[in-house]
Amino acid sequence: MDTVRDALRVVAPGLAELPITLPDLVGRDEPLWMASSAAVGEEFVAKVAWSAPAARRLAHEIGVLTALSVPFLPEVVASSTEPVLLVTRRVPGKSLFAVVDSVDRDHAGRQLARFLVALHDPSTRAAVERALGPLPAPRVEASTAEIRARLGRWVRPDQHATVTTWCAWADEVLAEPRPSVLVHGDLHGDNQVWDGNRLSLVVDFETTSAAEPEYDLRAFPSTGPDCELLTATTQHYEHLCGRSLSLDRIMAWHLRTTLDDLLWRSEAGIPLPDHRSPTAWINDLTTRFAKLQIGP
Repeated sequence: MDTVRDALRVVAPGLAELPITLPDLVGRDEPLWMASSAAVGEEFVAKVAWSAPAARRLAHEIGVLTALSVPFLPEVVASSTEPVLLVTRRVPGKSLFAVVDSVDRDHAGRQLARFLVALHDPSTRAAVERALGPLPAPRVEASTAEIRARLGRWVRPDQHATVTTWCAWADEVLAEPRPSVLVHGDLHGDNQVWDGNRLSLVVDFETTSAAEPEYDLRAFPSTGPDCELLTATTQHYEHLCGRSLSLDRIMAWHLRTTLDDLLWRSEAGIPLPDHRSPTAWINDLTTRFAKLQIGP
């Protein structure tokens, strides 16, 4: 708390005496993730870091937001890299996960596609790289070999056999690299702010990197049980920019990211985000592959 207030006194002194509410950082002992967003009064959010790796990620986000010109960005009120602090204006709304059952999937997909098409445009990448230099590759996740070797203790034997088949399929699908664009890198539901049926903000640009467009949609299959938001978004994306997206590649990335998350959280003794079991997550993957009629 004191660290946040001290940084505000330097970067945004007019906000320094407002009430500050800092969420619990349980499960964030790893230096890379030692960062958080604090509510400052009722109108602002301050993002801070408590380790060198986390500070580098936050400084990267500050640079990206300064260079970006796409819809649905947060309003930057103040920022600094010494001390590292990002203050944005708070807007009313909820996570996509909280509203996905009530929003019109087609309307929501159209808005998300608008954001993604603008983000993936070559001119957007060029603008950011002029400001920051070459974009990094995405964070390295567990390889499919590591997943096959280590996941067995957390799931049923029949599920582990299925995971092995899935991993071989994903390796084959992703064997040939595709041209890269600027990607958000972590576009799950909690990094979107929705006001009813309207997308207000996309937040958390710490992991902005260079990857193929499908990489940015890898969290979409887990948004709702029916995959309708994924299919609506891809259809609107293709209509807006004329670029085809591969559902196979999206699902291959989705598989790798989901199993990586399942593996490291299980090994670290950290609950999965929805507090369900690893076996339930594998069942969900089976349902999504069947719903989309793709996979091994």
